[in-house]
Formats: sequence, structure tokens, C-alpha cells
Amino acid sequence: MATLTSYSNSPSIEALKRTDELALAGRLALELMHEINNPLDALGNLAYLALEDADDAQQVRTYMCQIEEQVTTLKRIVGQTLGLARSSPMRKRERFVALVEAAVRIHRKTIAAKRIQLVSEVLEELTVEVHTGEILQLISNLMANALDALPEAGTLRLRVHRDSWEVHIVVADNGHGIPSEYSQRVFEPFFTTKQDKGTGLGLHISKKIVEGYKGRIRMRSSVRQGKTGTTLRVSLPA
Repeated sequence: MATLTSYSNSPSIEALKRTDELALAGRLALELMHEINNPLDALGNLAYLALEDADDAQQVRTYMCQIEEQVTTLKRIVGQTLGLARSSPMRKRERFVALVEAAVRIHRKTIAAKRIQLVSEVLEELTVEVHTGEILQLISNLMANALDALPEAGTLRLRVHRDSWEVHIVVADNGHGIPSEYSQRVFEPFFTTKQDKGTGLGLHISKKIVEGYKGRIRMRSSVRQGKTGTTLRVSLPA
């Protein structure tokens, strides 16, 4: 009887499963809040600037276009993080330089605050057929990962080029680097070495986006003194 009583007071498998699901939902919510923080900051700044320059119609139009970019980013972040269906099944041809510039605008506050040297190399004429919000989120996630790792006055390099078969996106930083024992885990959901920043979904979501295009994402990192840094390279079918 004691044994039966002990079992009856234990949590059932279904209850444990439900607890795990609730924990996962909580972690997703935390990551969602982290991911949308930069676009929300950008929206607030752009709205303020639009009001300040209300008499300049051309400038206000420019700000409104940038606001639209941030709204697109927010929608894509929510859709990807919560596993929702794409808002649009259609891809369209985009200039990569425009996507990179939009991603840089998302992070310009952090870049300025940390006095980051940004080195960007993107061919003006390079275009690709993509879901705009997905690739914008991908570049933004890779940049966010690099910016978190960079010290004050560090260097962030963005390069986009293509060969006969693929378009390559390279994001490199001279931050603290990632130890080799963690290199195989950086794309796992919820894995992070940042301790007080994020919950480890940024690179996992980026990998899922890349796989949706049947592409590849690779990481190279060094923690050697004087040569620390991380390079993330995405290759997408051209």
C-alpha cells in the first residue's frame, strides 16, 4: 500500500511533459523579448526623428521607409521564434546591399555605443531571390552575435560576394572567440556562452533559415591570445 501511495503522489509522465512544454514556452518568450528589443528601439528613434523633421516631407518619407523595415523585422522574428507560417509564400529579388544596410540600421545604436569599427564589403549590383524578412533577420542575428562578443572599439566585418553557384555572407569579429569544446554546440537551441545575454536561439534560428534555402552555415573561431575572434559564413544557392 505504501508503494501505491508513493506512486499516486508522484507527477505523471503527462504532467512532467506539460512542465517541460511550459518551461520551453517561457524560454521562447524571453528570447522573443530579447530579439525584438533592437527593432523596438529603432522604431522609437525613427518616430522621434520623423516628428522632429515633420516639415521636411522627403526626410519623413525616408524615416517611414525605415520604420516599415523594422516592422517587417518584428513580424519575421515573431513568426520564426514561435514557429508560425510565413506571412507570404512568395520570394522576390532583392539587392543584398539594401538588406545589409537595413540590418546595420537595426544595430546602429549598439555600434555607436561601443564605438565599433564597421567594415562592409557588398557588391552594389548583387541581387538574390529571397524572403526579405528572413534574410534581414539572418544578417541581423549574425551581427547581434558578433556585437555581443566585441569589446569597446572592436572591429566588425561584413562581406557578401558570390561565385558561380552560391552567394556567401561572411560576418567576422575580433571578439573573445569561442572555445573549441563549444564549437559543435553553438547552433543548438538554448545553448549560449554569453551568461547574462540572450538565451541561445539566435544562431539556431539562423541555421533554420539557412537550411530553408538548402544552404550551409559554418563557424570558425579562435581564443588564441592576440588572435581572438569568430567568423560565421553562410552560403546560399545563387
